[in-house]
Amino acid sequence: MITTDGRLLIYSAFLSWLMLVVAALLRTRVLTAGGLKDAFGNRHDLPEPSPLSGRADRAARNMLESLLLFVTLVVAAHIASADQHRIDLGARVFFYARVAYFPVYLIGISHLRTAIWAVSLVGLGIIAAAAL
Repeated sequence: MITTDGRLLIYSAFLSWLMLVVAALLRTRVLTAGGLKDAFGNRHDLPEPSPLSGRADRAARNMLESLLLFVTLVVAAHIASADQHRIDLGARVFFYARVAYFPVYLIGISHLRTAIWAVSLVGLGIIAAAAL
């Protein structure tokens, strides 16, 4: 049986993949006449990114950076035999904050985006504190 934090690791990996796909589709402008060709091509001649596609790309890269920390902390917490409830709490806080982060970043609400990002850090902090 998979633990809550294990399930949230899988969900976070899927969320990361989804964010990368959305960023790529927006960057290639897949819904335009040449966009589908660009999406399936080598992408060496893409148009300049739109503000929306730039935000999507930055959000996806930020998620990859955060995912590395999340995985590392969850593994460390398990190695340390930390309290599973604290690990799960931190994982929930991290994951749901990251779910909220993406649409807020895409919309461009910078202060709210930063606050949500900070909440995801709190989730990482809960896991780290459990491990220590």
